[in-house]
Amino acid sequence: MAALRPLIALAGLMGATGVVLAAASAHGADAGRLASASAMLLFHATAILAAVALIERGLLHGGIGLVAAFGFVIGAALFAGDLTVRQYAGHSLFPYAAPTGGTVMIASWLAVTLAAVVRRK
Repeated sequence: MAALRPLIALAGLMGATGVVLAAASAHGADAGRLASASAMLLFHATAILAAVALIERGLLHGGIGLVAAFGFVIGAALFAGDLTVRQYAGHSLFPYAAPTGGTVMIASWLAVTLAAVVRRK
């Protein structure tokens, strides 16, 4: 599936960014936001890789699994991006960016559930 390689690359970027934010949170004062952003990126980078592997093995419905994986990318980027911008710039990406990202991640986990139970044709 052509869409899987970009997902793997995005997961790699998310993982690297998560490590950078973890380091920044360890060395900065009042950097709790960065720690939360780091955790979301690292956790969901791993979830993307798992979703890709499960799609490839036929254990997740391909279309729904792809929606879930791209949802992880979008949701984690919104959530972590908003927290990082708040930390360094003092304002949000846009109103409700972090809650929107969180909602997208929740919906993506529900999509994984659906992808596991829907039969492939």
